Amino acid sequence: MKVLHINAISGFRSTGRICVEIADYLNHNGHEGYIAYSYGLPYWNGYKIGTKFEIKLHGLWSRVFGLQGYFSKNGTSKLIEYIKNLNPDVIHLHNLHGNFINLKMLFNYLAENDVATVLTLHDCWFYTGKCTHYTVDGCYKWQQGCEQCSRLKKDNPSWFFDRTKIMYNDKKEWFKHIPRLAVIGVSEWITKEARKSILSSAKIITRIYNWVDTGVYKPVDGTGLRRKLGVENKFVILGVSSGWNHQKGLDHFIELSRRIPENMRIVLVGIISGANSLPSNIIHLNETHDVHELVEIYSSADLFLNLSLEETFGKVTAEALACGTPAVVIKSTASPEIIGGRCGYIIDKLDYTQLLKVMMKVKERGKQYYSDHCISFVKKTFGKDDRLADYIHVYEKIVGYKV
Repeated sequence: MKVLHINAISGFRSTGRICVEIADYLNHNGHEGYIAYSYGLPYWNGYKIGTKFEIKLHGLWSRVFGLQGYFSKNGTSKLIEYIKNLNPDVIHLHNLHGNFINLKMLFNYLAENDVATVLTLHDCWFYTGKCTHYTVDGCYKWQQGCEQCSRLKKDNPSWFFDRTKIMYNDKKEWFKHIPRLAVIGVSEWITKEARKSILSSAKIITRIYNWVDTGVYKPVDGTGLRRKLGVENKFVILGVSSGWNHQKGLDHFIELSRRIPENMRIVLVGIISGANSLPSNIIHLNETHDVHELVEIYSSADLFLNLSLEETFGKVTAEALACGTPAVVIKSTASPEIIGGRCGYIIDKLDYTQLLKVMMKVKERGKQYYSDHCISFVKKTFGKDDRLADYIHVYEKIVGYKV
């Protein structure tokens, strides 16, 4: 079986690593895996879509005209020629909202040629007019039809025009005409949302959790890093994100830093605008794509804290658990699904009194009280081989589906 992944990125960050891991699994198990991508680390079975100039032009036009995925005709035309020559059994779509592909051209090709298509919901963009998330804004127009968007200036922003009604209706038509479509939610939460959306007519809608490679993400000695950061005798609270903003909980970490005792420190990993102005008890580390460095960071912490209100999965939380570090999350979107028994705590809302209470409970009991349970839960629920085998099963099922 020959599977082509199409994603904005290859090789790093969450979706880029996911594509490589599925492709590698296919190539090592009697199949063929390929990746078509806009930017990132080159893959040996890969194809780079478009040029830097075309992508920048696409991004500009998207902001000016308010349309996402309606440009890049040259790059998409060449991609379709690549697809024709490759002749894959399955095309697996990941994140396409990176200003690098013409959706109409791609989706028309999939529909007209009856290509078995798998779509993974890494966020909510595929079934909304333009939004990657919507719960913080309390907007559920996508269940009937998007317009008058409250997030027009968020995600991939539009400077002038609200084209969400056009984009929503176009997506609805495009998906309706793909004869063999399988939709994968990476959590129970987003899978349920998909069943209420324009994707509800897909032949397959199922949940496959993202996975963690527990051969890589496992406890290591973090004392060297703790010494380097000057937190040997401190209780270390860790947060990890590719970029920090309000939705990811940066404001809440800053407020929390004003409330924690002297023997606690917060470590935030990821891009932060104005990081040099953070409170003195918050230590900032740059985003890293070195997995082994990340494992050391996870292992060095006493507690992982995810204060995001919008998660379709929460892979950094699962990775922290795999490294034996308990976690605290907010009861919102998919986050509670990541916390198994004795793996940490789920707080009902962002209440600092409640948050400090569970943090102190972890401190008093000690990390080791939780570690074995964290590791075993990840292996059982997010085991890499099991979840990758689930994808193979979906590929085989959608390829064999008779239309």
